[in-house]
Amino acid sequence: MGPEAVINKSLAELSRALQSKETSSVDLTRAFLERMDTGQGLNAFITVDGDRALEQARAADARIARGDAGSLTGMPLAHKDIFCTKGLLTTCGSKILSNFVAPYNATLIERFNQAGAVILGKTNMDEFAMGSSNETSYFGAVENPWDRACVPGGSSGGSAAAVAARLAPAATGTDTGGSIRQPAAFCGITGLKPSYGRVSRYGMVAFASSLDQGGVLTRSAEDAAYLLSVMAGFDPRDSTSIDRPADDYVGSLEQDISGLTIGLPRQFFGEGLDPEVGRRVEAAIEEYKRLGVKAVDIDMPNCSLAVPCYYVLGPAEASSNLARYDGVRYGYRAPEYADLIDMYKKTRSQGFGAEVKRRILIGTYVLSAGYYDAYYLKALKLRRLIAQEFEQAFQICDLIVGPTTPTTAFKLGAKVDDPIAMYLNDIYTIPANLSGLPGISIPAGFDNAGHPVGLQLIGRYFDEARLLNMAHHYQRVTDWHKHTPAGFA
Repeated sequence: MGPEAVINKSLAELSRALQSKETSSVDLTRAFLERMDTGQGLNAFITVDGDRALEQARAADARIARGDAGSLTGMPLAHKDIFCTKGLLTTCGSKILSNFVAPYNATLIERFNQAGAVILGKTNMDEFAMGSSNETSYFGAVENPWDRACVPGGSSGGSAAAVAARLAPAATGTDTGGSIRQPAAFCGITGLKPSYGRVSRYGMVAFASSLDQGGVLTRSAEDAAYLLSVMAGFDPRDSTSIDRPADDYVGSLEQDISGLTIGLPRQFFGEGLDPEVGRRVEAAIEEYKRLGVKAVDIDMPNCSLAVPCYYVLGPAEASSNLARYDGVRYGYRAPEYADLIDMYKKTRSQGFGAEVKRRILIGTYVLSAGYYDAYYLKALKLRRLIAQEFEQAFQICDLIVGPTTPTTAFKLGAKVDDPIAMYLNDIYTIPANLSGLPGISIPAGFDNAGHPVGLQLIGRYFDEARLLNMAHHYQRVTDWHKHTPAGFA
């Protein structure tokens, strides 16, 4: 199997090719490493260790030869640079961790290693996952392969760009307020955020601990099902991990969806939604109706307040989580300082970027004695109300469907100086994080400029199997997920 044939196959197809020995993990890994070396220039990766990847590939080929292989044995994957990976840099896109080599593996990395997968490299990201455009990274902005003058979305923009440009068959990401689904929409791929607690957060560097969730970016829902089958499951090392067995995500893909009901929130189709995005989403809904799915309008007024709620709770948790980066134990330390307090100040001032500092300051403010009740406590109450709206909605529908983002990808630099406009990109994705619900974004066409449009599906708690099933049926009758950016085919 030649390099071009390898690059354009889905993860599921590559898995079958490896099992049938039509290709080898070494050949597969080398093909993707060579593609990354050709100078695609997207800045999608922070760290690539080709020697290590090929060593893992040779070990995987030996497992396959012994007949001791699973569905992902020998599969080269990319990982967001927020997952601790033993022996590799884990930077979180920040100067303050630019020299940090993790001494252990995150549970997610460990499970892929046990499955025999190959680590191609660590992908670029917004600093500490704080951003919606992948422009806050210390290592520079990532470009969108569909339009290199545009952002790929964030914070998992490096992972999304790598998969869209066929630099990797699939990649991991994290989603705190839409950081998997939004870049998936901007880059024309599939992005799955599982339920909170479904995938272990052990070894995943924290931004906002009650919101962060690991997930995947892939070409298709079928590919996402393969990855989630390895990632999902209880982890005693993570106090937020749910002791609940994983479902048969791959086996559930073909289940009949006729007779299911999708809810269409009025708040997701009103003011602020780009008309072209709206038309593509409506066309996707019509496609579901042809598949026998019913649609009902639902009202979720509190979801319109999700953005201010999130930008109180998220920064509050970040201000606590990021207090550990002080230059004492690991990471960057200011080269010159007068005393310990001066070292703290200069290390954090020099080590953190502008967006991270902004959120730490906001978080510290809303947690302060005079403002805790006025901001933080009210945000917690609103979070509960948003979760209750979803509970009520799921009494009349099986899934909730709408646009992933209000617009398609915007120009690099267009919103850097306007944080409020940047934050509003996540208006449709944040409610699922506040409620801990699973969500998936799948490609649903293109706008007039050729930029991808994303369709979002939100399910009940731990209903990832149904989400993947619904997405898979849509992808069986459409080919939006098979399109490749010009110059990357």
